[in-house]
Amino acid sequence: MDAEVRKIIRNNMAIKNNYLCEYATKDKEAIRLNEEKDDEYRTPFYRDVDRIVYSLSYTRYMDKTQVFSLNDNDNISKRMTHVQMVSKIARNIGRALGLNEDLIEAAALGHDLGHVPFGHEGERILNQISLEYGEGYFNHNVQSVRTLMNLEKNGKGLNLTLQVLDAIMCHNGELELKEYHPREKTKEEFLEEYERTYTDKDQVKKLVPMTLEGCVVRVSDIIAYIGRDIEDAIRMKVISKEDVPEEITSVLGLANRDIINTIITDLISRSVGKDYLSLSDDIFNAIKSLKAFNYEHIYSKANSKETLELFKDMFNKVFEHFLNDVRNDNRESDIFTIFLNDMSEEYMNNTSDERKVIDYIAGMTDDFMIKEYNSIVD
Repeated sequence: MDAEVRKIIRNNMAIKNNYLCEYATKDKEAIRLNEEKDDEYRTPFYRDVDRIVYSLSYTRYMDKTQVFSLNDNDNISKRMTHVQMVSKIARNIGRALGLNEDLIEAAALGHDLGHVPFGHEGERILNQISLEYGEGYFNHNVQSVRTLMNLEKNGKGLNLTLQVLDAIMCHNGELELKEYHPREKTKEEFLEEYERTYTDKDQVKKLVPMTLEGCVVRVSDIIAYIGRDIEDAIRMKVISKEDVPEEITSVLGLANRDIINTIITDLISRSVGKDYLSLSDDIFNAIKSLKAFNYEHIYSKANSKETLELFKDMFNKVFEHFLNDVRNDNRESDIFTIFLNDMSEEYMNNTSDERKVIDYIAGMTDDFMIKEYNSIVD
């Protein structure tokens, strides 16, 4: 490829920067944790999208729980469905506001890579195990960053941009806000925040994205699940349409498409030309009420007590089994043949035995966790 052709391609790829709003993150502002040569034709954040989509952890989204585990209904959302919805919603908002869609897409598609088997219930159990064994607090958003920085590419990491990693770490869709203000930070500040999440229980609640694009991904996480979870719950006969309070549906609507459209329209109309995102009081209060409804009537009932006890037994037995294998250097164990044998020397030398097992379990799909558990208890 001659120099003139390269120049044309680079200009074509970068031309979108001319149309971004003044508060958008420009491609030239991209920062990588480790310096590397620029791609000949892919812009930095677009390159991050490719690295995430082609990663092994992205492939495993396919069999990870969103809300409902151990069901045989193929129409119920999986983690893969969710991240694609977040990406679509976030890019819609980003395009309307003149933001960097490549940064948005990369963060949206990578934001849940650290989710463990059986969703938030599995995350709670693995957090308890991590604390018990002195490995600090476990949070899926932090594990997503760890996966991309330290686990992918056989422990070498994918060397994504700081802006994408930060948006992923700060995406916590469990914390709704009326306004989303980005906060500038350096590479050092990002890494300090990341490390503090393991020792400070409340640190994940304090995380604020460094870019407006990161703020868009954060609010899009809520938009993507809050209505879809209702539709899934109705399909699973956990609730009926009539159960959703009229004071909520009169503001947001009931169908997922209406809820998404209502929130997006409100958000865009109130955020155009601003350096932050904003929701109206009515929409924000309705979102809070709907989220509270979902927790009481859906999430708390998604798994029976017996199922939750089974999950707890699974995680504890699988953890103890593989920790014993690592401590005894059992090279025939799955944790070695599937995971550790291919990891870099740096990862093996600088990672505790307990953390190796946590990383292995966090990367499992639902079905693989069941398979490993059954092989242990049989």
